[in-house]
Amino acid sequence: DCRQYTNRSCEECLKNVTCLWCASSGRCMEYPVQRILPPADLCELRSARWGVCWVNFEALIIAMSVVGGTFLIMLGVCCCCCCCKKKSKKQVLGVPYKDDERAAREREKRRVRQEERRAEMKSRHDEIRRKYGTV
Repeated sequence: DCRQYTNRSCEECLKNVTCLWCASSGRCMEYPVQRILPPADLCELRSARWGVCWVNFEALIIAMSVVGGTFLIMLGVCCCCCCCKKKSKKQVLGVPYKDDERAAREREKRRVRQEERRAEMKSRHDEIRRKYGTV
């Protein structure tokens, strides 16, 4: 029974893991397992100790909130970085990026010039063949 450690020390009370120490009243009581946090009428959060004497519930809640929030922010930043990296390599919604458009225009210009040169060379060769009668 946890009540036998009332008005003793926190360390003695918390040797039993089912016990909760209330520092403001010096009481040792059964931890209310049906609730996650002990109710305020039983013991205030800043005075409640469970597991170890040097951490109260209030500090534990704040620390866990900070750690959880930091984790969520880091997860969000990582997701954003990954998405941005993929977008820079691919087309977005089927519309090419400006660099891709520029490269496509340059390829098309080169192809057109090459066809013009081929046609010019073919006409020169045809002239030479006509001149020498090899057609």
